[in-house]
Amino acid sequence: MIVEKELGKILIIDDDEDVLLAAKMLLKKHAKEVLIEKNPKKIPFLLNNDTYDLILLDMNFSKDITSGKEGFYWLEQILEKDPSAVVILITAFGDVEMAVKSLKAGATDFVLKPWQNEKLLATLSSATRLKKSYEEVSQLKQTKKLLQEDSNQAFKDIIGNSPKIKEIFSIIDKVAETDANILILGENGTGKELIARAIHQKSARRDNVFIGVDMGAITETLFESELFGHKKGSFTDAKDDRAGRFEVANKGTLFLDEIGNLSMPLQSKLLTVLQQRQVTRIGTNRPIDVDIRLICATNMPVYDMVNESTFRQDLLYRINTVEIHLPPLREREDDIPLLADHFVKSYNNKYRKKVNNISANAVKKLQKYSWPGNIRELQHAIERAIIMSDNESLTPEDFFFLSQKPEAQINVDDDTFNLDDVEKNVIQRAINKHNGNISKTAKELGLTRASLYRRLEKYGL
Repeated sequence: MIVEKELGKILIIDDDEDVLLAAKMLLKKHAKEVLIEKNPKKIPFLLNNDTYDLILLDMNFSKDITSGKEGFYWLEQILEKDPSAVVILITAFGDVEMAVKSLKAGATDFVLKPWQNEKLLATLSSATRLKKSYEEVSQLKQTKKLLQEDSNQAFKDIIGNSPKIKEIFSIIDKVAETDANILILGENGTGKELIARAIHQKSARRDNVFIGVDMGAITETLFESELFGHKKGSFTDAKDDRAGRFEVANKGTLFLDEIGNLSMPLQSKLLTVLQQRQVTRIGTNRPIDVDIRLICATNMPVYDMVNESTFRQDLLYRINTVEIHLPPLREREDDIPLLADHFVKSYNNKYRKKVNNISANAVKKLQKYSWPGNIRELQHAIERAIIMSDNESLTPEDFFFLSQKPEAQINVDDDTFNLDDVEKNVIQRAINKHNGNISKTAKELGLTRASLYRRLEKYGL
């Protein structure tokens, strides 16, 4: 049975008006759109102005009634314009020899007039599936090519030449080819996902998918559905069968970011899947084997959380066969000029500005700043400076907003009782006291790191 509207957009070219009308009447019930044309000379115009899922082309027009030469000529013209076109030739005078010849010339199939409706629909349905498979193969080839290009430049997005970043490169080279589970630790904005992608790109799984999941953005109620999948009708919004992230990442790499944000019940569910290497979709009882390379990341102090019984020790053992500690930007002072230059060039092109470089004094200012937001904060600072600058070189004045005020200047005004102002100033003082160290600042303020980051974002600190 043909599914209604499954045939997509169809173009029919035949000089017999009765044939065109009959075909259109039949196919419009099954296609999204059916266009008909009597004059084959309009084919170049039609192909230049639109695309078609299927093309039905008559082999014999008025100038050449039986040989099929005109049909072959226009088939060649169509395929020259669109090599992936799916063309089905039709004729009232076909035979086996002409059918074989048309297929060799690039036609997808061959039908005879007068046709049987069911047979024509079956032929078009088969051709539609073939068209989709062509597109999928083409997409896979492009994806594989891009993946291969990325694997040859695994560190292309990781900028730095300092001893600490070179040490990270060395660790990646050692662990990438293994299937060891990796735990990446580091403050927000240090580039944890870039490191995870570099590991994937240098691994034996490089030709398969890299699936990233922000665990902090998944609610408790959607956790199992998102990660393990569900069956249609298993809950209110389950309108279709859906594979979870574990299934999608099969044979590839699964990156679980912000894993420290998971509640204890969700940690338990995750641990079970990692131990069994199987997932079970919501609404089913059938376990599905998964083969993934697991990389996790967090900015949370997971070892402290284990001691506080807020993170499972057995889960920590499971995910950290190898640990990679990313240094904060304030410990990579030598890399700041390289990073700044990279962002200057990037945003100069993006915003079509005439900023050619960043002055030595401006670089020194950037190196003296503590960068609580790390590389992400540096990137945003450069972007803002580029947007606002009218000069060809960025100067210290272009980064006025980075100036850390002396403590005496940030004391709360004795006359203000605005709680937001009080909180903002206290947070800023704590950051200054600990030179931008988020863990120490959070401890000083009696906050979790996650709570502190929310306040930093709220107050633009």
